[in-house]
Amino acid sequence: MKKFFLSILTIATVGFTYAQTADEIVNKHIEAIGGTDAWKKVNSMVTTGTLKMQGAEIPISLTVLNGKGSRQDITVMGMPGYQIVTPTQGWKFMPFQGQKEVEPITADDLKEAQDELDVQGSLVDYKTKGHTVELLGTDDVDGVDAFKLKETLKSGKTQTIFIDPKTYYIIRVISKQKANGNEVDVTTNVSNYQKLPEGIMVPLSIGLPFGEMVISKVEINKPIDENIFKPSK
Repeated sequence: MKKFFLSILTIATVGFTYAQTADEIVNKHIEAIGGTDAWKKVNSMVTTGTLKMQGAEIPISLTVLNGKGSRQDITVMGMPGYQIVTPTQGWKFMPFQGQKEVEPITADDLKEAQDELDVQGSLVDYKTKGHTVELLGTDDVDGVDAFKLKETLKSGKTQTIFIDPKTYYIIRVISKQKANGNEVDVTTNVSNYQKLPEGIMVPLSIGLPFGEMVISKVEINKPIDENIFKPSK
């Protein structure tokens, strides 16, 4: 009888361990946000919203054409600025930061920004993309005992992803970014997931270190003129 119970315990432990594997968690996450098939149909995304910081509300939009270009537009104090990233080049024009002319971004910044060109997200079909994911256990995220995953991107960048075990939505991402020559951890909290007509789930609230971005509209597979990924004043 004792051996019988030990056998049952062993089976249960194996099953529990399997349920905690990184692949299992990632697969459940992808299913929760719409599934691989639905996400692989996403070729472009235009996100429009407001960045709330220090009492101000700043209009901001992000346009991504998968693998080809990313453009962020932002207007501060009536002055429009932008940052563009393509596979080979990038530019920045932020007049509210004192810029007078469009400037190319540095080679390091261009390399750091390449992951922004993946409109589907790094976890969708991550092995094919050359990324790896490792389960680090669980950790508390504002009272949620979240799964803690370490993702190493093909570029070599790493980020820690926290997934709610009830919804399998990502609720926090800690990414390593370079600032003034130093590597720093940047924490992003995501919430308020909503389902789009295309069947995918996206967060409409993004908490950043310097404020919160509230997304008002997400357009999927809207035709994108690639000329927007060329600099202009």
